[in-house]
Amino acid sequence: MHRSLKAAEAAEADGISVEIVDPRTLQPLDVDGLVASVKKTNRVVVAHEAVTRMGFGAEVVAVLQEQAFDWLDAPIERVGAKFAPLAFAPAMEQFVIPQPDDVLAAIRRTVERSE
Repeated sequence: MHRSLKAAEAAEADGISVEIVDPRTLQPLDVDGLVASVKKTNRVVVAHEAVTRMGFGAEVVAVLQEQAFDWLDAPIERVGAKFAPLAFAPAMEQFVIPQPDDVLAAIRRTVERSE
């Protein structure tokens, strides 16, 4: 969450308005809150620390494709950990886990694709 907030601040500095939704619980998932955000912004970037494939973020993307497809102006962007074992060394952990720049790049991609 902290990395996404930093990315949002950087995007705001570039003139991109960002809304961050932290569902807090995975079960039950606040689908209504997520869909309301899509209706408001028309774009989605799903960011989490797990790998992008077959993780919870993929489930969020699937739910939003089913529930909010008509409001999307661009494909959903996913940001997750690199598909590699998580190392104990702090420098390597930072390499694997998505950083604010990774989230910011996804935000910029989704905005550029919808213009």
